[in-house]
Amino acid sequence: MIKNAIEKYQQEKGKKIQLKAVLFDMDGVLFDSMPNHTQAWHQTMTELGFRCSRDEFYLYEGATSSYTINRYYHRVHGRNVSEEERKTIYHRKTLHFNALPIADPMPYALEVLNSVKAAGLIPVLVTGSGQKSLLDRLNKHFPGIFEQELMVTAYDVHHGKPHPEPYLLGLKKAGVEPHEAIVVENAPLGVQAAVAAGIFTVAVNTGPIEDAILLKDGANLLLQSMEELYRNWEDIFSTIK
Repeated sequence: MIKNAIEKYQQEKGKKIQLKAVLFDMDGVLFDSMPNHTQAWHQTMTELGFRCSRDEFYLYEGATSSYTINRYYHRVHGRNVSEEERKTIYHRKTLHFNALPIADPMPYALEVLNSVKAAGLIPVLVTGSGQKSLLDRLNKHFPGIFEQELMVTAYDVHHGKPHPEPYLLGLKKAGVEPHEAIVVENAPLGVQAAVAAGIFTVAVNTGPIEDAILLKDGANLLLQSMEELYRNWEDIFSTIK
């Protein structure tokens, strides 16, 4: 499965993967924070009178707040949300999010990150999040892994996922080309963004999303958890090498 996925990517791109960097999403990959995000979004939008289910917010993971809110404004009001409305709604969502128990690190995330560092590769954070409470916890739970200049957050981009800009910026910050990196993602929009940037994309399905959705969005390799990624890391790395 791993060898076939890598060979297929290389045939499609006409280039061999020469791995130098690994780009990581944060929510749902490094932290088990998506249940909090989806609860906060669901609570916010239902308070505002929008009909929605909690699980559908997993589909918008990694997107900007404007993208997420616009989905409902178009559905109900037939227009984009104004910047003033967006700020008010996102502030309410942030308050709900911060009132929830702090999310734990994703099991085996640290082991994966340590394996990446041990292999001499550059770890890069590429997140659609602007939650300072989570960003501040990276150094606490993953000390010595991420450097500030190798982080891409919601504040760094004009276009969030599924646009490729976040991952293209991650490549630029690491000084590598698409064929010199792989992405670890868990969200459909994140997978779309990574694939659009031309990077080999490993999807770890840590939420309730159907596997078929992540594969349809272009994931090159599908795993079920960060633990499975850790267990298969040596196989992935040695096959690429």
